[in-house]
Amino acid sequence: MSNSIQIPDNFAICQAADRITNYINKTPVFTNSAINKILDANLFFKCENFQKVGAFKFRGATNAVFSLNDSELEFGVATHSSGNHAQALALAAKNRGIKANIVMPEDSSKVKIAAVKEYGGNIIFCKPTLAAREETLKTVIQETNSVEIHPYDNYKIIAGQATATKELIEEIDNLDIIIAPVGGGGLLSGTALATHYFSPKTKVYAAEPITANDAFLSFYSKKFIPSINPQTIADGLRTSLGELTYPIILQHVHEVFTCSEQKIIEAMKLVWERMKIIIEPSSAVALAILFENNIDIKGKRIGIIISGGNVDLMDLPWMNKK
Repeated sequence: MSNSIQIPDNFAICQAADRITNYINKTPVFTNSAINKILDANLFFKCENFQKVGAFKFRGATNAVFSLNDSELEFGVATHSSGNHAQALALAAKNRGIKANIVMPEDSSKVKIAAVKEYGGNIIFCKPTLAAREETLKTVIQETNSVEIHPYDNYKIIAGQATATKELIEEIDNLDIIIAPVGGGGLLSGTALATHYFSPKTKVYAAEPITANDAFLSFYSKKFIPSINPQTIADGLRTSLGELTYPIILQHVHEVFTCSEQKIIEAMKLVWERMKIIIEPSSAVALAILFENNIDIKGKRIGIIISGGNVDLMDLPWMNKK
């Protein structure tokens, strides 16, 4: 497939922005005086919770699908995902008029299963283990000849995710810091590349739950340390870094900070209550690190990538669980 084998440069990110512009939402940047006052800083929230499918993932999926030519897409695309990438790829494929085969664990959220079906995705269920997901996907690709679109370890995906930060930088001048959450690293590596090319004086910080701190450990040890059975309410951040994302993060991210589950809940509630917008726990991590760590932010201009807003309203993290 025509997936670039080179790390996306500034031209590739601009090309991705042009390629996806007619399909995505150009999401708003919000500020909030109450949160600014609490932190004594100026925060600018890039609200990808208002993106189609409710998350930044639609940018990368759209760029990847529309980067391929008709002959490559003759038999459609395939991936394994229990969450936002499943929905994003299904909708991107629908927009391109091709088939999307989505391997999903049988215990996936009913809301997300329904969304994938609504977008026309062909769901193949598997046991809820990574090994089962990968093995099922391998079988599906062999049987269908469809093209695999990895959720994050794909340079076209990374270039697409980078467009969110490109938009933020174009709208808000002179940012001192940009913060993005990190799971597999597609969003973070895209954020880091876009910042490097379009706002090189701006520092990039990664945000991660302390109970799923593989990126933190890998970053500071300079040795890849996979995530093993992470337990966090930030379900979008339970994935290990990828072979393509990890080197980009090592080179272009300045710091990785972690935060507790309690601070994630507090940050999520704060945004819901003060900004009146719905964000998911994974998004809240990017704000939570500012409450958890003694980071020098006084008077600084800080961009925060709100990665998504897909939550189960019947199972919010602050609800009393029996």
